Amino acid sequence: MAATAAPVFVLGGAQTDFARNWTREGLVLADLLRDAAQGALADADVDPTAVEVGHVGNFVGELFCNQGHLGGLLVEADPAFEGLPTMRHEAACASGSMAVLAAMADLAAGRYDVALVVGVELMRNVNGFESQAKLGAAAWTPEEIAGRDYPWPSLFADLADAYDERWGLDHDHLAALARSNFANARRNPLAQTRSWSLPDEAFATDAESNPPIAGRLHKLDCSQVTDGAAAVVLASPRGALEHARRHGLDLDGFARIDGWGHRTGRMRMADKLAAAPAGVHLLPHVCQAVDDALGRAGLGDITAVDTVETHDCFTISHYAAIDHLGITPAGQSWQAIEDGTVLDGGSLPINPSGGLMGVGHPVGATGVRMLFDAASQVTGTAGECQVPGAQRALTLNIGGSATTVASFVVTAGSP
Repeated sequence: MAATAAPVFVLGGAQTDFARNWTREGLVLADLLRDAAQGALADADVDPTAVEVGHVGNFVGELFCNQGHLGGLLVEADPAFEGLPTMRHEAACASGSMAVLAAMADLAAGRYDVALVVGVELMRNVNGFESQAKLGAAAWTPEEIAGRDYPWPSLFADLADAYDERWGLDHDHLAALARSNFANARRNPLAQTRSWSLPDEAFATDAESNPPIAGRLHKLDCSQVTDGAAAVVLASPRGALEHARRHGLDLDGFARIDGWGHRTGRMRMADKLAAAPAGVHLLPHVCQAVDDALGRAGLGDITAVDTVETHDCFTISHYAAIDHLGITPAGQSWQAIEDGTVLDGGSLPINPSGGLMGVGHPVGATGVRMLFDAASQVTGTAGECQVPGAQRALTLNIGGSATTVASFVVTAGSP
């Protein structure tokens, strides 16, 4: 692992309302992108002319919207962006984090001092079955998804089966994570499910309201199909200092990215699971990405973090995150659920925002949304989702069947 470069500051950010169906409103992908970009600039109090480079995270713009070349589309978000250098990045559900990493590299290299990162996805313009088929492009096609009506629930059901085979898996623990995410989302004014009311019996495996989708995964074990965008304005230390001086601010008021991790595993879920020796974590490269982020931030382990935003595309991915983060030994995630460590009010609450299940999962936007929520936590601006006293937050974002993994450590105040 290479040494950490100078920290990157988060000057501000924005998220669209993930409950909106933009197609029904007669709006398109460009409108989503513009809304998030302008929102982030306003939140950061950054003039569009101050942005020196733009990065866009998106997975399936071509498949859902017949729209590619999203770097060019970012230029349409503001007249001041004409001539702005921009790029688009794709890594399935980790596309947004890849855009963040690229922007950080630009800033660390000294090429630019202020970067705008936007993650965006519009997916509710097709029916649910068609959307699942299109999202299968993040797997190894066609052999990994052939014959699977719902590719991703099916592939993550395989992960659940692997947990059950090695250590045992109780659906009650998965249901507890689902309840936690949906309950947290009710406090989030931008969450897709904030108005949902779900009685306890809705999470049972035999409930009519919670039908099986694939294997042991049921409807409420799955995240949402979502339209949405999120954006952050990032700055080098020099750019952040100049911004602070211009506005009479102190660097202590900004969040900063102190550490990052980025690893890529095998493409097929089956190959990843087959490679894991008995008794160890099923996805060791996920552990490596988290350890890299913590190490670059100068932290010994996950206990130095106050809250986590993790990738709960399914309850089993949330469950797997707990032990891969190092909160429990391999296969023992249930311990942190039963003792409340990772739930609201626990010592390390996960997904106070509501996570992908509660907030929504516009695929290309998720990594950026996580980073913005982490920055909001450490600056005390997370509203009703605020974890009291949070000073450090960590994000864990995965693409595909945890093929691409990215993690960021976000801290409050100046170095």
